[in-house]
Amino acid sequence: MSILTALLTMLLVLDPLGNIPVLLALLEKVPPARRRWILFRESVFALGFLLVFLYLGRYLLGMLAISKEALGIAGGVVLFLIALRMIFPQPGGMFGPSLKGEPFVVPIAIPLIAGPSALATVMLLATREPTRLLAWTAALAGAWCISTFVLIGAEGLGRVLRPRGLVAMERLMGMILMTVAVQMLLSGVREFLAAI
Repeated sequence: MSILTALLTMLLVLDPLGNIPVLLALLEKVPPARRRWILFRESVFALGFLLVFLYLGRYLLGMLAISKEALGIAGGVVLFLIALRMIFPQPGGMFGPSLKGEPFVVPIAIPLIAGPSALATVMLLATREPTRLLAWTAALAGAWCISTFVLIGAEGLGRVLRPRGLVAMERLMGMILMTVAVQMLLSGVREFLAAI
């Protein structure tokens, strides 16, 4: 996988456009002056979690005796389920009802930005090609920068795209993410069958 492909995959998994409606609802009662600071802070927390999983995830997998094939298949399934929820949204949002008050780590940093699919994706990259950790870090950093820029400009983008435009973008990203999920699943199954 090239750095550009990894960056685009990470950007799809972080799903900044799909998170805009949820963020606008979560931060509705927060003073406008604090919203950008909160979004930046939560993005930094999410990046920290993603980097921990990128660099230490394979050791965690080793301790739990989980093969990279199993991680690939599980990552594909999780991505597929999240893509389904992006295409066919549920009442209460993608992750269900949220806590009241100003968000801190949950639910913005985790699971909106650094969700299960993002964590599984970075672990899968690091496990499949551990010699390219610097390339994966660069791809993650690039995707994070773009995602953070989009999230901080959420209110402006929400006004420009309007609710229908946001829904259309989220569904389009869901379709693209679904194809990535199927490819991850097929790669995991292929690797498993080759290892038998």
